[in-house]
This record gives sequence, structure tokens and C-alpha cells, in this order.
Amino acid sequence: MAVAIHPSVDGGVKPGRADMAGGTLHCHCASDKVEVTLASNTAHNHVCGCSLCWKPEGAPFSVVAVVPRDKLSVTANEGKLKIVDESKTIQRYACADCGVHMYGRIESKEHPFYGLDFVHTELSDDSGWSAPGFAAFVSSIIEQGTPPSKMDGIRARLTELTLEPYDCLSPPLMDAIATHVAKSKGTYREA
Repeated sequence: MAVAIHPSVDGGVKPGRADMAGGTLHCHCASDKVEVTLASNTAHNHVCGCSLCWKPEGAPFSVVAVVPRDKLSVTANEGKLKIVDESKTIQRYACADCGVHMYGRIESKEHPFYGLDFVHTELSDDSGWSAPGFAAFVSSIIEQGTPPSKMDGIRARLTELTLEPYDCLSPPLMDAIATHVAKSKGTYREA
């Protein structure tokens, strides 16, 4: 039996569609669902092992992507949203009733990812969202109870799914962070 990663990728990574123009996400409540509307496709979709991202029951990883902040709006039952932990860099807005994280927002304009909101496209009935392209913070699943002896098999399964495993973010995202820091320090140089 294959190693379980996340229900949306366990059967293989489904390709996204270039013409995907957005859609809606819904919490798991039976009625009065929180609805978040995205007015564009997502980017940098990835499997994440951090302990802060919302995951479906039993999944060791979340699947999370970003969308420009100005392309996200709460379109139903906004009053049910609460911030999970106000001390964190990413303010994760979850439904107070079912606990599902609807989006995460960075408020610090100094942060390299300011202007991007984090979302879980599995909460959408729409298809065509950007496909997951890598796995981040893989070792962090040990902190959540995964035995270290299972990590080789997990990394092998991620590689089999074409989700390159990293214990940080992907090289392009790490480069974006370093570029932001270099620009803020005045040490950035063009080639």
C-alpha cells in the first residue's frame, strides 16, 4: 500500500488548467457555510508538513497555495471566521464552528509574502486549480507524531508523486525571500 500524503494527491497529482479564473472555497459546516471567493487561479501550490497548516483528518500533510490578496474575498458567513493564533506571522482565519482554515493572511508589509493569501483549494468544488509542485517542511511531520523511521518512505512517495521534498520552501520561493531581504538591506544587484 502506498504511503498516504494527502487525499488530493494520494491518487496522483492532478494537473491544473491555465484558463482557471477562480472559484469558491467552502468550510465543512452542514449549513451556513463560510464561503471564500478567489478571483484568480492559485500559485505555488504545494504539500506542506508544518504543524500550523490545516489538514484533513488523518493526513500528515496539508496542500496549500497562494492567491493575490486583492483576489480573495469572503462572500458568505464572514462572521463565523476567527483567527486561530494572532501571534503567528500568517493569520489563519478558520470557521469557528467546523475549524476549517479558510485562508491565511500576512499583515506585515515587511514580509516577503505580504500581498499573498494562503488557501486550501481542496475546499473547492471547482477543478483546475494550480497543481501542487513540491513538498515543503517535510521533516516537520515528525513533530506531529510521524516516526523518523518512516521518513525515507515518505520522501520516496513524495518523489514518486513528482513533489520534490524540501525541509524549507522550494528554491524559487527561497530565492524570492532572499531577494526581498537583499533589497531591504540595499545589497541587491542585478546580473
